[in-house]
Amino acid sequence: MKRLIAIVEDEPAIRDNYAAAFTREGYGVRAYASRAEALKAFAARLPDLAVIDISLGDEPEGGFELCRQLRAQSAELPIIFLTARDSEIDAVSGLRLGADDFLTKDLSLPHLIARVNALFRRVDALRQPADDAAVIRRGALTLDTERMSAQWDGKVVLLSLTEFWIVHALARHPGHVRNRQQLMDAANVVLDDNTITSHIKRIRRKFQTIEAKFDALQTVYGMGYRWVE
Repeated sequence: MKRLIAIVEDEPAIRDNYAAAFTREGYGVRAYASRAEALKAFAARLPDLAVIDISLGDEPEGGFELCRQLRAQSAELPIIFLTARDSEIDAVSGLRLGADDFLTKDLSLPHLIARVNALFRRVDALRQPADDAAVIRRGALTLDTERMSAQWDGKVVLLSLTEFWIVHALARHPGHVRNRQQLMDAANVVLDDNTITSHIKRIRRKFQTIEAKFDALQTVYGMGYRWVE
């Protein structure tokens, strides 16, 4: 069964261009011009990945609201922002809402497809671990790679795909420092330093809502990050 990609973009020519590219790649595609149209469709079936513009019609930040609503429906659904807006504020805002990637429209179609393929490889890698057990336990942390679920001290932590993967990559080898390049290499995805930093901050905040003194995810300044039990 084909994986379904949803494209939420208000400019018809751009929307059709992306849809044609993903179709040629072998994906199923559904395209929507507005947040309302997309939400109506998502109520019946969620896609396997969503590509969202920020500005949708008469909603300058409709994509941000759509991301927020999608995250309420699914913590692990891969979400990519693809927008003409390239400010750092917009990028950080999108990542804080739980998006897995933030790309600008000057990106080539082959590069966009490569980023989408990388996200799907990450889903497959997490759901079908080659050597490790499906469940990882590190102190109060429990990660279930088959269900892509995380718990801290028995309480569910709603992590996005990227957030789950970062925790998984670090918790597999507690105490070992992973720099940004190692994290990107293991994930088969390209993320800049600001993107990694934003994800780390968001992960910490989620665990801190359960335990205010959470400190298992540590920054090793000048080197990278590590998970400690």
